[in-house]
Amino acid sequence: MGFFDKLKLSRLKEGLTKTRDAIVTKVTKLIYAKGTVDDEFLEQLEEILIGGDVGVATSQTIIESIKARVKTQRYETPEELNTLVRDEIASGLIGSLKTNGTDPFDLPAGKKPYVIMVVGVNGVGKTTTIGKLAHNYKNAGKSVLIGAADTFRAAANEQLEIWAKRAGVPIVQQLQGADPAAVAFDTLKSAQSRDIDVVIIDTAGRLHTKTNLMEELKKIQRVMKKCVPDAPHEALLVLDATTGQNAIQQAKLFHQAIGLTGLVVTKLDGTAKGGIVLSISQSMKLPVRFIGVGEQIDDLQPFDSQKFIEALFEKE
Repeated sequence: MGFFDKLKLSRLKEGLTKTRDAIVTKVTKLIYAKGTVDDEFLEQLEEILIGGDVGVATSQTIIESIKARVKTQRYETPEELNTLVRDEIASGLIGSLKTNGTDPFDLPAGKKPYVIMVVGVNGVGKTTTIGKLAHNYKNAGKSVLIGAADTFRAAANEQLEIWAKRAGVPIVQQLQGADPAAVAFDTLKSAQSRDIDVVIIDTAGRLHTKTNLMEELKKIQRVMKKCVPDAPHEALLVLDATTGQNAIQQAKLFHQAIGLTGLVVTKLDGTAKGGIVLSISQSMKLPVRFIGVGEQIDDLQPFDSQKFIEALFEKE
């Protein structure tokens, strides 16, 4: 059994408690209160789904599927209706998700160091995500080096240094105000000389200068290519689930600037709107690569759509 398979469902279930209460528990109560599928039932069901930030398009798809299935399939009891509705919600949610279905810790051949550029606005949990990513890759048997290219905030470097120590991986950093692109370049050079498997580059979420953030991120990308021509191999955007639909706008801006390869959704344990994972994935046509379901170092999990739905519906 690989590292990916060993990840436990219990932590994910725990992290999705608020979302489960906001969507699944409310749906169950609606079913037992109404007992039949009519226009009012469908309207209330759609309100529940949209309230959980599942998104209008996905919600409407689920509603249409339920309407079609009810026409062809009899249900005698609320329990049977509950099963029918849950099945359609689950299949609708899975259908809306973009996931590449591969073990993120199984690195492609000939990509060494494998360079991951991590971006996101301040406050989304970017620094902790990098520390947890480093921990996960190290646990998967990879050597890891972190590059502290958010040189505009002294606190960012300090936090990253703490997380690097927790993960037990080295870090490359320079003085506050140093050129971020130079830090990224030095990190890659160091990784090459030390035969490192994975490089994770932190970046600023806001600049305290007149320099445009997106232009700064593009510059980091350009400079890294001078050292590793196909770097970065991944450009991950960290999003805070508690910000809801605003996260989609953030994703669009970063994607336009640097071409994202995937998303990391944090703080799912702190929101009833965990459906935002589905909404973002569908809107952006980008895979969700990792999700954060707690504060501990091992609470960042590779995203698996089947496990996500299982945890949401508490299937054993």
